[in-house]
Amino acid sequence: MILATLCDGELEEAAVQAPHGWIKLSRINEAFEANWPLQIGELIASGRWEALSSWYKEEGEARLLLEVEAVPETEVAFGLLYRNPRKIWGIGMNYRPSGEPPAPPDPGEEPVSFMKPDTTLIGPGEPVRLPRQAERVTAEAELAIVIGKVCRNVSEEEAPDYVAGFATALDMTAADIHEMNPRYLTRAKSFDTFLSIGPQLLTVGEIEDVHKLEISTVLNGTEVHRNTVSQMRFRPWWIVAFHSRVMTLLPGDIILTGTPGPVIIRAGDEAQGWIEGFLPLINPVAAD
Repeated sequence: MILATLCDGELEEAAVQAPHGWIKLSRINEAFEANWPLQIGELIASGRWEALSSWYKEEGEARLLLEVEAVPETEVAFGLLYRNPRKIWGIGMNYRPSGEPPAPPDPGEEPVSFMKPDTTLIGPGEPVRLPRQAERVTAEAELAIVIGKVCRNVSEEEAPDYVAGFATALDMTAADIHEMNPRYLTRAKSFDTFLSIGPQLLTVGEIEDVHKLEISTVLNGTEVHRNTVSQMRFRPWWIVAFHSRVMTLLPGDIILTGTPGPVIIRAGDEAQGWIEGFLPLINPVAAD
């Protein structure tokens, strides 16, 4: 199942992708006398995303195509997938160079982690605003993990059962502030508009092998960095298991898995994140 948040003026509502477009959950509720939550965040927090995914896979797709009107792809305005996750974790320096053979982490090696507040969040098409305090800001395309169940002390093998799905992310950093002192990483990552998520959430079953996904950081339509998830030092299921031993992960928590590389962004640019099989994530860049 593929979910997105559609915008109609100030109204935001979850929708399911169907062969003939996007179908809002309110229309599904009307057509099938159901009561699915109308926001992706509520759907995940309530645990009902699994039931919706199972229904869609078993019978929903065929019935929706025949019975429910969809918003055509050409008329869709995407919004932020959902607001107010309890936690947003990030992983830094997680890709080996594309020329190196894939390899597990070195003995004793652990990920560089940081946290971002939910006030950094924006959706597709919303501007990244460059803060006045920073002279050099970078954007980084990343694969984002969305936690689907309460998750504590799970193994790498168990981790897929606790993940709702994946999304594209653009993570921004005030690079010059971080370079002043590594201890300033959290501040450098935490300015408003410094994290874009969307436009789609692909449930785990939609991706045949997450390790084969290719992630690209793109600036103004030109690919600058590209790498494959298999080149990560710490791969997605390992990341979930590791962080579940640090803290309880909750439905809707987001984990950013690192970038193939950053690009410097300036006012007037378009920062873009491309992941194979996902719609591109595009955000214009503006002065604050």
